[in-house]
Amino acid sequence: QVQLVESGGGLVQAGGSLRLSCAASGNIFHVVAMGWYRQAPGKERELVALATSGGSTNYADSVKGRFTISRDNAKNTVHLQMKSLKPEDTAVYYCAAKSRQGLSEHDYWGQGTQVTVSS
Repeated sequence: QVQLVESGGGLVQAGGSLRLSCAASGNIFHVVAMGWYRQAPGKERELVALATSGGSTNYADSVKGRFTISRDNAKNTVHLQMKSLKPEDTAVYYCAAKSRQGLSEHDYWGQGTQVTVSS
């Protein structure tokens, strides 16, 4: 089991910045990737940014150039720095971790943190 605890959400005006953090604990040895997803009201959950244990990153097109994901493997944390926020970035943001053991994979999720961007 992997436990994920998020922090850093809130209300910000358009153009502002927020930084989300996620701390992982438990059986983290087999975690191969950590990232952030978001879900806006009435929409499906979507990938925002992903960082693998090997150091590669992946971003949704809508956040490229504005959001930066960083991972501290020593502290088992992942951060999402969000700049130039837009009202359409409003959503519940979820931290996620992918664990892989042999051919078995399991995804873990945090409880979510609300990000609201006002126009």
